[in-house]
Amino acid sequence: MNVLDLLAAVLVLAGSALALTAAIGVLRFPDTLTRMHAATKPQVLGLVLVLGGATIRLSGNVDVGMLVLTAMFTLITAPVIAHRVGQLAYREQKVSDELTVDEMRDDNTEGANREP
Repeated sequence: MNVLDLLAAVLVLAGSALALTAAIGVLRFPDTLTRMHAATKPQVLGLVLVLGGATIRLSGNVDVGMLVLTAMFTLITAPVIAHRVGQLAYREQKVSDELTVDEMRDDNTEGANREP
């Protein structure tokens, strides 16, 4: 077993652990916003780590390009999806009252009175 195989194994195991914690977070967190956070940040990082480990292991293979495209697609689309889910949860009033600053509220005039 050489160093690259060991690095690939470490990346795959770390990515799998992050994906597991994301799945547990989605099941255990109480509200939509915290579940959304658990479903996006550690899940995307975990997937990228797993794909990085697979890329190292498959170096020289034609499938490496597909792994890179998959990682790029995930990195591009996950923040957009999380933003849309957050907006939908806010509009459906599925968020808790623990928000410290509500920037989407219509009667928020604090920022409107400031001069540029």
